[in-house]
Amino acid sequence: MTKLTFADLFSGCGGLSLGLTLSGLQGHFAIERDDMAFRTFAANMLERKGARRFDWPRWLEKKAWDIEELLDQHLGSLRSLRGQIDILAGGPPCQGFSFAGRRNEGDPRNLLFKKYVEMVHVLQPRAIVIENVPGMRVVHARRNVIDLQHPKRLENKLSFYDKLAESLSDAGYAVEAKLVDSSTFGVPQKRSRLIVIGVRKDLCEWLDGGVTHVFDLLEQARIAQLSELGLGEIVTASDALSDLEISGRTLSPTTDPQCPPRYLEASYHGPKTPYQELMHFGHDGPMDSMRLARHRDDVRERFGKILAECRRGVRMSDADRKSYDLKKHRIFPMAGDDPAPTVTTLPDDILHYSEPRILTVREYARLQSFPDWFHFRGKYTTGGKLRTKECPRYTQVGNAVPPLLARAIGKALQEMLAEVSAARDQFARTTKADAPALAIG
Repeated sequence: MTKLTFADLFSGCGGLSLGLTLSGLQGHFAIERDDMAFRTFAANMLERKGARRFDWPRWLEKKAWDIEELLDQHLGSLRSLRGQIDILAGGPPCQGFSFAGRRNEGDPRNLLFKKYVEMVHVLQPRAIVIENVPGMRVVHARRNVIDLQHPKRLENKLSFYDKLAESLSDAGYAVEAKLVDSSTFGVPQKRSRLIVIGVRKDLCEWLDGGVTHVFDLLEQARIAQLSELGLGEIVTASDALSDLEISGRTLSPTTDPQCPPRYLEASYHGPKTPYQELMHFGHDGPMDSMRLARHRDDVRERFGKILAECRRGVRMSDADRKSYDLKKHRIFPMAGDDPAPTVTTLPDDILHYSEPRILTVREYARLQSFPDWFHFRGKYTTGGKLRTKECPRYTQVGNAVPPLLARAIGKALQEMLAEVSAARDQFARTTKADAPALAIG
């Protein structure tokens, strides 16, 4: 059977694309504006030997593209794809309405949703899927005196999700959204995300239960996935990372050519748990992105005290941060026997559950369910104003859709489209069978 196809907008390093291909979908093209993130995407999704995950169009250069640039330069070619893309996927930038950091509703990146909707108009896919932060569905008004004295002025305010749903409805799609916790899909991380599913209205009428039924199929896909992959209901941080602990391991200079000198990495001795075996399957050669942070002695000592004295698995309280003279607002000492907290784009947000250090990029990737064969490109971190312009490795991983979550979404969408096709075929057969009787009558 011919595989269903998808295109991925705002693909980042490729977490969503990887999961969709693992579900059995065939990629057609992907758009990502950051050069480092696209280099990671290309290395794993386009250049990896033995895997034809994308059937890339000849007219589209394999490089980092801005979506507005793509629409300006290739609108005619995109229109020629109408009817050929089954699923349009994407995760437009979420920084403007994320709760993890400074929220800025005026962030120009938020307007990229309009470009996503424009691509929907052009391609007219059968279904769409968007992953984003829960804050996308929340209305945040400016808390000033005028608003407090005139609460009715807030009645007409819409969340970004509301605006998106209205725009997609105008484009001909029935849309529904649901908060989903990635940790229930075999991802060792408490990561709550808003999953938005849209189905073209002419197809939705054939779907028993409408677009909401897709989330019933997603639940079925979740249960099946845990069984197929041999994973329990909960995968803990220790289940994911114990084979990457550095205690008792040989530390050697990193061989990563994109890493400055004097950094070390630990030797790797093999997986210990079912989740680690799943992540390590298909890997060959040295582990990628194993570079350890270079903590000062006093920093390691402070991290050790935090792990010994503070509550694990939750954000450090204001009182605890003050006692350790920490100005950073978000610090999570991990608990080894629970899923990790939400991985962000900042490497110093999370402390290892048993060692006085932050996590490596590879450990971040494990918590996001990226397989060990997935290699990352570009520098490791950035800072200052460049944080809004660059996408180094920690940012690539933190922004990504967990591949295991994306895999289940891909399974659910395929089942949904199969049900639509079956319902239409059944109607056609019934109509054909009734035609002679109707003619005689």
